[in-house]
Amino acid sequence: MALDERARHELFLRLEQMLGSESAETLMEMMPPVGWADVATKRDLDTLEERMHLRFELVDQRFEMLDQRFETLDQRFETSEHKLMAAFRAELLAQSNVITAQTRTLVMANIGAMLTVATLAFGAARLT
Repeated sequence: MALDERARHELFLRLEQMLGSESAETLMEMMPPVGWADVATKRDLDTLEERMHLRFELVDQRFEMLDQRFETLDQRFETSEHKLMAAFRAELLAQSNVITAQTRTLVMANIGAMLTVATLAFGAARLT
């Protein structure tokens, strides 16, 4: 039999006849407003707690997996950074060697030109 408001009211009227208005009202307030099938028991709450505990453990495991993936990504970025810095330094060193070689060549050419001009100047001074 499904419990509805009509059945609850009839029960209240019957209780009121037997126990009096105040006692009937007190007893009706102690009864759940819906059927007993809708009331949760301690066992239901324990089951729910266990299910929630398992779900939170699963969420924790997923976060641990994400942490591991982020660690892997961090390591990859760090490795890439080191590779890029090494390539940059190698290129800088190569450019530095080129500049050093060019500077050396330019200095030697200038020294040669100055010696040539000095020799010509001394030669011209002797001829005169």
